[in-house]
Amino acid sequence: MEFLKISKTGTDNKIVVIELNRPEARNAFTTQMAKELLQTFQSISESDTRVVILASTNPKAFCSGADLKERNGMTEQEWKEQHKLFEKMFYTLANLPQPVIATVDGYALAGGFEMVLNCDFIIAANTATFGLPETTRGIMPGCGGTRLLPRRVGIHIAKEWLLTGRMVSAEEADKAGLLNQKTTPGQLMEESYKLGEMLAQNAPLAVQNCKAAIDELFSMDDKEARVSEIKFYNRTVDTEDRFEGVRAFVEKREPVFVGR
Repeated sequence: MEFLKISKTGTDNKIVVIELNRPEARNAFTTQMAKELLQTFQSISESDTRVVILASTNPKAFCSGADLKERNGMTEQEWKEQHKLFEKMFYTLANLPQPVIATVDGYALAGGFEMVLNCDFIIAANTATFGLPETTRGIMPGCGGTRLLPRRVGIHIAKEWLLTGRMVSAEEADKAGLLNQKTTPGQLMEESYKLGEMLAQNAPLAVQNCKAAIDELFSMDDKEARVSEIKFYNRTVDTEDRFEGVRAFVEKREPVFVGR
């Protein structure tokens, strides 16, 4: 991969760490970088990976969004075709069955912030800065900003951030409820690994069905959601991991989950 560093860590190497690696451009994603991310997400989706950590090799920037230098001079059709690729990349990230932890330091702006919003958890250094400045450039977010941010921080705060396009500090983001955890730059990856291990040690089918159920049920009518919730629940009942979890509890030992 030209613009990504990929490694494995954790118990049995079940945690995949994807680091955006275009530091000289603050990890602004080009067409090629988007293709690499899409390919990586597609591969992980079909693997036995239990947790994904999405981070950056550049402490000054998680991701500054789409590379506007590459976009400069594109025809309208070329712009739309590129955006279709970006959409597919973002949606594949959001649809991963495995939980994804965004690990953020420095700038997470525009599409970079949207990438964060398409993850399940956000752990940020106190030096991180978030922003959706698209309205200051004559456009609007197109891969989740207006759809996902209100779910994280509420409609009134989302409107303020989106319509003004201003920068938001890690402290403000944390107070607004955006973050799962705010930490120091030196502890950032350690805290992400710690959360990743907690997730990876649990039964993967149970974790994945919990994630899928929350995503699907969040905006449903409660009556419909009750029916769907039980469908997800039943997927975890007749599994080896469920039997193992009960046995381990009775035998007073740690369970050994196999993802079946």
